[in-house]
Amino acid sequence: MSSNFTKKQILDRAHRRVRKKVIGTAEKPRLAAHKSGKHIYAQLIDDQKGITLAFASSLDEGLRKEAKHGGNCDSAKRVGKLLAEKAKSQKITNVVFDRGGHLYHGRIKSLADAAREAGLEF
Repeated sequence: MSSNFTKKQILDRAHRRVRKKVIGTAEKPRLAAHKSGKHIYAQLIDDQKGITLAFASSLDEGLRKEAKHGGNCDSAKRVGKLLAEKAKSQKITNVVFDRGGHLYHGRIKSLADAAREAGLEF
């Protein structure tokens, strides 16, 4: 028996399950991670106001020059570190991690570990 769902539909369902419990506030924003085949993106979101507080991705100018490819664990570490630095500049230290429906390994884990090492707590 094969499933008639696409990978995108399966990922969306998993993300909805995660989002039932993970809510960002001004004091403790949601660190949302998203990955594509070529890049990784992360943002801090205040869900109560519906605004993005900080954003970082492998497409940022400084990171594009440092890394040849944006879709690997090395780039994810750089994105996590950059996002943590932006969060610190806004005096944000505590966050809630939203893995975006992705499994917690590989690039998602690298991003989270780098953000923790750079000073974010979750």
